[in-house]
Amino acid sequence: MNVLVVEDEPHMSDLLCQGLEEEGFCVTLSRDGGDAFAIALESRFDVILLDVMLPGMDGFTVARRLREARNQTPILMLTARDTDQDLITGLNLGADDYLTKPFSFDVLLARLRAVSRRGPIPQPVVLQVGDLRIDASSRQVHRGTRTVALTRTEFGLLLALARSAGRVVTRESLMDQVWAQDADIENNTLDAFIRLLRAKLEAARESKLLHTVRGVGYCLKADDA
Repeated sequence: MNVLVVEDEPHMSDLLCQGLEEEGFCVTLSRDGGDAFAIALESRFDVILLDVMLPGMDGFTVARRLREARNQTPILMLTARDTDQDLITGLNLGADDYLTKPFSFDVLLARLRAVSRRGPIPQPVVLQVGDLRIDASSRQVHRGTRTVALTRTEFGLLLALARSAGRVVTRESLMDQVWAQDADIENNTLDAFIRLLRAKLEAARESKLLHTVRGVGYCLKADDA
């Protein structure tokens, strides 16, 4: 089982990683919320073990933004904040379970296995918007019979838009999903990539797919949608 452990306290993170690896888990460790968000989007995990109090981006925000990005990896939140409101907040933002510190490692294992058995909500491998087809597994993009060659960043941007096809995706959400690891990303960088992506999607004078909603964000939809 592949587990992403997100914990910034060195002693706790070392204990978690050592204990889980001894139980046969394959563990990836992150000590920063923004970094963890990027890792979770880039790689496939069976479960995310997520602390609340983190540098960069707190655990509540990580959970919320993963769900906004349509990432449905099961999340078990770990925290010393044990009020009812904290628990409700975590669950409402997309966490699957909630364990307060201090905790028994045996209880953690039981909760971890229970959460992982639920599995992620399946996401479509091939997305289609009008005559645009996006294969998320092979990273192949076609507009009708034409192959659209995209860079890694352009593909990430297109995929984020396609997963919310027909709905407006805010500029902030796009920057979080595509450039989460770079807190210094500027608005004009997003604008530049949108221009590049739009040019490639409509290079053969096809109908418009990528629409700008001024002051809000962007929407991927066929003109007749």
